[in-house]
Amino acid sequence: MPKANDANNNDANNQEEALWYVVHTYSGYENKVKTTLDQVIENRGIQDYIQEVLVPTEEVVEIKDGKRRTVQRKLYPGYVLVKMILSDELWFIVRNTRGVIGFVGPSSTNPVPLTDEELMLMGLESNWEPIIDYDVGDSVKVINGPLESFIGTVQEINLEKKKVTVLVSMFGRETPVELEWTQILRI
Repeated sequence: MPKANDANNNDANNQEEALWYVVHTYSGYENKVKTTLDQVIENRGIQDYIQEVLVPTEEVVEIKDGKRRTVQRKLYPGYVLVKMILSDELWFIVRNTRGVIGFVGPSSTNPVPLTDEELMLMGLESNWEPIIDYDVGDSVKVINGPLESFIGTVQEINLEKKKVTVLVSMFGRETPVELEWTQILRI
C-alpha cells in the first residue's frame, strides 16, 4: 500500500514495523479525531498500516455536590497517539483529519516516533522490559507517586498489566495498592 518515496523519509520510515506517533489536536477534539480516524481506517481498509488510535485516559473519583462518581480523564489533553507505518499518504490522511493541528516532531513534515522509554513511561507497549529484582513476599520501597517513601510487601506481580500489588501500612492497617513496576525498589 503506501510507500514512502519522499526525500525527507529515511530508511526507518520505510520499515514494515508500526511505531507510535503523537498527533497534536485542538483542545476537546481528541475523541472526535479518534472516531474520524477509526472511520477512515475502516472505510479505506488500512488497518495494517494505521494499527491503533488511542486517547489515553484514567479513571478518577470526583466528588461533586457531595456525591462520589468515577469519571474518565484524559492523561494528555490535546494529544492523540497513533500506531502506524509512516508513509506520505498516511501522513497526509492523519494530518488532514478535522481537528488535527499536526504531528509532534521537529517539523510538521518529519514526525518523530516515541522511544521505548517514552512508551514505557506512558504504559504503552515497549520492547524494553524492566528488570524485576523482587518477588512475592519481598519488602519494597515506593520511589515515586503519591505513596513515595512508603514501605510495603509485594503481594502479587501481574506480568500482563506490568503492575505490582503491594501491601502498604496506611492508617494503622495493611492496604493493597496497585503500582507500576517502575514505582518500587527492593530493600
